[in-house]
Amino acid sequence: MLDNTDITYEKAVLIGIVNQFQNEEKSKEYLDELEFLTYTAGGEVLKRYQQKLDVPNPKTFIGKGKMEEVRAFVQENEVGTAIFDDELSPAQQKNIEKILKCKVVDRTYLILDIFAQRAKTSYARTQVELAQYEYLLPRLAGLWTHLERQRGGIGMRGPGETEIETDRRIVRDKITLLKKKLDTIDKQMAVQRGNRGSLVRVALVGYTNVGKSTLMNVISKSEVFAENKLFATLDTTVRKVVIRNLPFLMTDTVGFIRKLPTQLVESFKSTLDEVRESDLLLHIVDISHKNFEDHIDSVNSILAEIEANDKPCIMVFNKIDDYEPETIDDDDLATEKTKQHYTLEEWKKTWMQKVGDNVLFISALEKENIEEFRKKLYEAVREIHITRFPYNNFLYPEYDAYEGDDDDNQ
Repeated sequence: MLDNTDITYEKAVLIGIVNQFQNEEKSKEYLDELEFLTYTAGGEVLKRYQQKLDVPNPKTFIGKGKMEEVRAFVQENEVGTAIFDDELSPAQQKNIEKILKCKVVDRTYLILDIFAQRAKTSYARTQVELAQYEYLLPRLAGLWTHLERQRGGIGMRGPGETEIETDRRIVRDKITLLKKKLDTIDKQMAVQRGNRGSLVRVALVGYTNVGKSTLMNVISKSEVFAENKLFATLDTTVRKVVIRNLPFLMTDTVGFIRKLPTQLVESFKSTLDEVRESDLLLHIVDISHKNFEDHIDSVNSILAEIEANDKPCIMVFNKIDDYEPETIDDDDLATEKTKQHYTLEEWKKTWMQKVGDNVLFISALEKENIEEFRKKLYEAVREIHITRFPYNNFLYPEYDAYEGDDDDNQ
């Protein structure tokens, strides 16, 4: 429910398909996420469409009858944008635009558009711009004439606003320049990482909007931007953290998402290097989300893609304060309870605890069970540190030997 009356939201419709790879329930889940992405980008979803198709229509993605249904609704309600849940080919996008006579955006470019909004630093903007140009290059033929007809809003941020970039050769040159610029910055960042000394590096990873930045603020006592929208954090943030007397570096990274555009994985390579070069991963999971298991799989898949899936990892189930009873179908819990009745001991009896020894249940927002989190994090960092520097392990006794809170975080 959108209640921000002072904000003008762009009218949009969503289109997805049901096939052998995603049943109706899965397609609905993807459209739920697509609607949240649309809201994050500044859109209001008026209607959602699903169609059962063995394979997408090569010309228009969906069938002729369904397309006519969408066209009628778009025209009647003056809808400005049609958003498709899967990546469209250049030909499909061009054909659909001719029929619907409105902007046509697919999931890939919607995510790129959100990244364009969220990128604050020069480095992040360069990464996003590169990803956008690589996406737009094969779509130039039909895109620029459309942009002359209607500008602004979802999918129109970034390089799409510049009329001079209408020639493929110019765009290719731009891509080359951006890659060179990123290479230079990557080398600088590699030097910065090398200059951080021998401190243990801990990286927060997880699906987008699971509470990584909130947890970062709690542990590091810093003010990292956190918001209940997708991709609130794009720029990597590194903070020195001290728990008891043990210092280490904690990195807040960009959130992952299902169907993450390959252009972003490539252009955010250096950002992901922070994950790849870390000593310990904290995999944050939003346990209140009904699809959190899929989120775990998506994150693990991306970690494998960037060759970071073999690192020590602590699984942190966050947002236990937001958990709704119907979210988890768990045979370990015998009776129906409200979220207020679930204790930490009961959480530890669920199947999530069986993932391994390194599992925690917390609420970063409410600071629930944070002390146990600090203890487990301290012990994990301590183990890595004394393995690396066995001669000074006496400096960092067991966590229980200390009392009181740490107050040295920077």
